[in-house]
Amino acid sequence: MPTAIYTHPACERHEMGAWHPESPARLDAISTQLIRAQLDPFLQHREGNAASIEQIARVHSLDSIALVQQKVAQLQRDGGDYYPLDADTMLNPHSWDAALQAAGAAIAATDAVIAGELENAFCAVRPPGHHARPSEAMGFCIFNNIAVAVQHALEVHGLKRVAIVDFDVHHGNGTEEAIAGDDRVLMVSFFQHPFYPYSGARPCVEASNCINIPVPAMSGGDVVRQLVNESWLPALHGFEPEMIFISAGFDAHKEDDLGGMRLVEADYAWMTKQLMVVAKKYAKGRIVSCLEGGYNLSALGRSVAAHIKVLAELDE
Repeated sequence: MPTAIYTHPACERHEMGAWHPESPARLDAISTQLIRAQLDPFLQHREGNAASIEQIARVHSLDSIALVQQKVAQLQRDGGDYYPLDADTMLNPHSWDAALQAAGAAIAATDAVIAGELENAFCAVRPPGHHARPSEAMGFCIFNNIAVAVQHALEVHGLKRVAIVDFDVHHGNGTEEAIAGDDRVLMVSFFQHPFYPYSGARPCVEASNCINIPVPAMSGGDVVRQLVNESWLPALHGFEPEMIFISAGFDAHKEDDLGGMRLVEADYAWMTKQLMVVAKKYAKGRIVSCLEGGYNLSALGRSVAAHIKVLAELDE
């Protein structure tokens, strides 16, 4: 079965200022690198539909959803450029559509993978999602795309065990909050610490279904491979997930100035291979991966290509 790339033109119309690192150029860099790496012909290209408010509300409060919708409508009506949700998360007149399409792509990918149309899928979408808390947007994120897709898999498709893997350089605080204490979900991650959003390092009883491992700045692939082997993989094999969702942040790359870790493309490929083994053993190979961070455009494009090459089993 094929691997698909999900994206939507609306995701490029959301922008937060020319200075902002979470820019539309990120998706262009990925698209360019997939062509350059000659992967594009082997992939299906798909668009999802905009997520509904009902689907978003499985994770986010109606008040937080309404705030985004109302502020974007106000920008459209009054001709404003931006509305700040926090110090580094802005809305522009296209942000509502972009956020719904980003979450909708994750939902559509989930549907297609569970239906057996696809082996797996990568969602090249923005805004990213893993910092978005149930009660508020934050950290470049408006709605939590992965958490919305996970709830869709659980509530609509009736899956009993799903795993979330987050390899962004920043702790996925919004995702942890959304699934904390839900024994149908196992979350594993690493993240640089101390670092934004300054969470995740202290064990939390309510999040006993989360194995989130803080690592110091300058940690490289040797550190990450060891923690994957010693912590992630035993937990994943013990959990036997029926599907794996990946919060695929590439800002732990050594060339990314928004992080301080030292990963390279080969590390992302290696992690993806380990997750493929788990997925094939327990989950019929089912993986949905969604773009999170990654702000050095060259490193982002190369890392995503390495990730997708493994997903599509074109790495031999």
